[in-house]
Amino acid sequence: MEDLKSRSGGGRTGFSGRILRGGTEPDPRFTLANERTFLAWIRTSLALLAGGVAVEAFMADLFGPELRKTLAVLLLVLALLVGGGSFFRWLNVERSMRRKVPLPLPWTAPILAIGAALVTAIMVVFVLARPL
Repeated sequence: MEDLKSRSGGGRTGFSGRILRGGTEPDPRFTLANERTFLAWIRTSLALLAGGVAVEAFMADLFGPELRKTLAVLLLVLALLVGGGSFFRWLNVERSMRRKVPLPLPWTAPILAIGAALVTAIMVVFVLARPL
């Protein structure tokens, strides 16, 4: 019976057993912490999405159309990558906990850091180059 449980996602059946692919059920506190982290990534993605929409909708007086579109697209692509990547991060961490192996490194963190730095660098250059 234990062997069947470990092969089917810790006693899970159906879709959850197929995506979790074996292992044993971790402590529920760890699973819930993983879920909270997933939701934090989703909130970050929604904030980036709102920022991209706000730049395009409300910054016409401040930015030219090319810069405005560039910043909006960067923020929207960043939102897409962070939001989409958060599910895979959640799934990989859940699988690692079930198999009792080291947790994977978060690839969404460097993407978010590099993307935010790029948007900030563009803004700094714009502010410094803007006539008084």
